[in-house]
Amino acid sequence: MKDRRPSLRFGPRSFLATAADDPVSRALRESARRMTGIAVFSGVINLLMLSGSLYMLQVYDRVLPSRNLATLFGLSLIVLLAYAMLGYFEALRTRMLCRVATLFDVGLQEAIHNALVTLPLRGTKPAAMQQPSRDLEQLRAFMSSMGPTAFLDMPWIPIFLLGLFLFHPVIGMTALLGTISIVAVTVVTERLSRGVAKAATESSAERQVLVDSIQRNAEVIRALGMTDRFKVRWLQSNEQHLRENMRAADLFANLGSVAKVLRYVLQSGMLGVGAYLVVTDSASGGIMIASSIMMGRALAPVEVALSSWKQLVAARQGIARLREICKVTARAPVPAVDLARPCRELVVQQLTVAAPASDTHIVSSVSFSLKAGMGLVLLGASASGKTSLSKALVGIWPARSGTVRLDGAAIDQWRSEDLGRHIGYLPQDVALFDGTIAENICRFDEYATSEAIIKAAQIAGVHDLVLRLPKGYSTQIGQGGMSLSAGQRQRIGLARAVYGDPFLIVLDEPNANLDTDGENALSRAILILRQNKSIVIVISHRPSVIAALDMALVLYEGKSIAFGSCKEIFARVGASRTQGAPRNQARPKANPAPHYAAVPEGA
Repeated sequence: MKDRRPSLRFGPRSFLATAADDPVSRALRESARRMTGIAVFSGVINLLMLSGSLYMLQVYDRVLPSRNLATLFGLSLIVLLAYAMLGYFEALRTRMLCRVATLFDVGLQEAIHNALVTLPLRGTKPAAMQQPSRDLEQLRAFMSSMGPTAFLDMPWIPIFLLGLFLFHPVIGMTALLGTISIVAVTVVTERLSRGVAKAATESSAERQVLVDSIQRNAEVIRALGMTDRFKVRWLQSNEQHLRENMRAADLFANLGSVAKVLRYVLQSGMLGVGAYLVVTDSASGGIMIASSIMMGRALAPVEVALSSWKQLVAARQGIARLREICKVTARAPVPAVDLARPCRELVVQQLTVAAPASDTHIVSSVSFSLKAGMGLVLLGASASGKTSLSKALVGIWPARSGTVRLDGAAIDQWRSEDLGRHIGYLPQDVALFDGTIAENICRFDEYATSEAIIKAAQIAGVHDLVLRLPKGYSTQIGQGGMSLSAGQRQRIGLARAVYGDPFLIVLDEPNANLDTDGENALSRAILILRQNKSIVIVISHRPSVIAALDMALVLYEGKSIAFGSCKEIFARVGASRTQGAPRNQARPKANPAPHYAAVPEGA
């Protein structure tokens, strides 16, 4: 299969300097193809721009000496028609640029969405998680602005210079030297702007992360009296952001002013040179005026480019970041064969797990297997690796080594969407979404049937609870389920986990916020799932839930120290406690190893 991974080589002077076939390069090539048509309109616009210079040339050299009003009227009518066409093509070009930018945005939406849902799983810093969408917004804004028109008009600068040489070689040389000076200022702008623009972008991203954190945790900040402390952090972050932006603004303002002064000097100098030529009878007055106007038109694209240079630098850096992000978040190749729903067993072989962007192993060489209909409780003290193991079992965290297999196939042999239909997962943070209860239970599947939604709710024991709500399954729960209690969120999360009859269900502390009725409903749900030949894995220490399971795995410091039936494991724990009690009383240890790590009393 052809390697489609993007190359990271990015030429600073061209958006299209890449041989890669990544989504960003493809979108840029499509935009460049569409820009070809816009370049044609730019050519027409630049030709029409000559009308002002030609009009002044004819007025000074023909109308004024002859005092012919008919000629003046005819020339004025022609130039008015030219200006009307110029305005029409300018508006058309701007509208086309907006549509090209919109199509560019649409073409990258799938890759951007994949990056947004993948980056948090790769240990990306919070400041960088929202960067792809910001970069795309910057690119779209730049592509629909006047910035690209400068580059479409620049190829016509030699045409204007050639016209000036035709007026007179001295006028042409003056224009050429002035153009070289302004281009030199542009090169200096390019070199000096890289660092300050990057620093301004990074400070903006860090400030936005702090804003999101404050908004998300506003209740805790207010309740714990941290308002003034976070105000200090906010002021410091905002001050840093303003400082970096001020540096960038100062740089661009200084360089832009230098370029503008050069243009004024050049235009005035052009008039002076033209006047000298008129006095020496080397040129006419019309040439003097026309050359000044034409010189201003020749330098207009450079001035536009300099005025939008900050946006240009930000857009170019955004392209580089998007290419990098698309590389690290590229979707795995689509499997050649769609595997059937697993129905027989789960096998974990020498599984080693580390947190994203970390080399420290949290789970090391864990192996076990479960047949359909079995239920496993994961036991262990805090930080023993239970949650990390559960994330690896459902494919959230990739394994550093070892494999997780369903019916003999490693879980990465399924597409993530297909695997998700075979897996149910309830994390510690339930993470419901803004929408109705029905939408959250069916995982926002637009093809979900009412029967499947009600079935999942009944298995989870939440059907009657939902019916008691004001609008039943149509109740809007708000962002994160804010309109529900913690226990209600957990029970609806359980219904979502069991929706669609998944084969493997992993529940991480599913009864942390449940009352007695909720725990009883959870135990019944586990028994129903096992009767339906699903494999259920639960992280919990409460006897009421463990009683519905038949197998136990004990973790200690990321390693499996016991695996077997619950009856066998609890018997070994009881014997270990009985034998160890006298020794512990006689000679306590500074850091005693747990007796199979926090197995609940009475289990």
